[in-house]
Amino acid sequence: MTLILVIDDDDLVSRTLQRALKHYDYQVMTASSGIEGLQLARRHRPDLFILDIMMPGVDGYQVCRQIRGDPLLQDAPVLFLTAKAKDEDKIEGFRAGGDDYLVKPFNMQELELRVKAILRRAGPEKIEPEATVNEVVVGDVVLDCRTFRVTTPYQIVLLTNVQFDLLYHLMSHADQVFNSQQLLQDVWDYPRDTGSPELVRAHIKNLREKIEPSPSDPIYIKTIQGHGYSFSSEATRG
Repeated sequence: MTLILVIDDDDLVSRTLQRALKHYDYQVMTASSGIEGLQLARRHRPDLFILDIMMPGVDGYQVCRQIRGDPLLQDAPVLFLTAKAKDEDKIEGFRAGGDDYLVKPFNMQELELRVKAILRRAGPEKIEPEATVNEVVVGDVVLDCRTFRVTTPYQIVLLTNVQFDLLYHLMSHADQVFNSQQLLQDVWDYPRDTGSPELVRAHIKNLREKIEPSPSDPIYIKTIQGHGYSFSSEATRG
């Protein structure tokens, strides 16, 4: 049975999530602090973290960074569930290694849909036909599908799972334009009209910071005004 670990210092929220997610046949454990959550996680290896940010002591950002730095836990997806609603809060969450971000108060049905989508993407049953491809090459960018590393003329960087999925999709369909809703369906596996375009924008921003020589003036991941995003096949080192 899929194990979800909820880390939130608000006992009412934790109990509500526990009851609701058990209804969908998930096993749910709860922790009231970041330290307790990490201790439980190392003992029980959850399949998904649902993580608050504003907690005493170690906050959610720090917990997420520790998860991503722990060989036992680093592959488990993290869903931030928090009252922090500003764009900079969300960007910080994704920079810390979060896979998704949902703001309190939240709709339980949307939470359930996001949990299902995250687990489908993370699960071993998701095997794409292209999974046998060792690398994707577009112009002077090489994406290694075995190591999750991307090589440009400027650097070699390691991607998170979500960053890899997003870049793989864009590079595999170079020069095609995808709007946020299409990417939420194709990459995040969300049902139509669920998920937030801010999620896409934040991950596009993070990818640009990792691979672009000038993130504010990207040559690889282009914004096509009014239409969406595209990976340019023509961008090479000048």
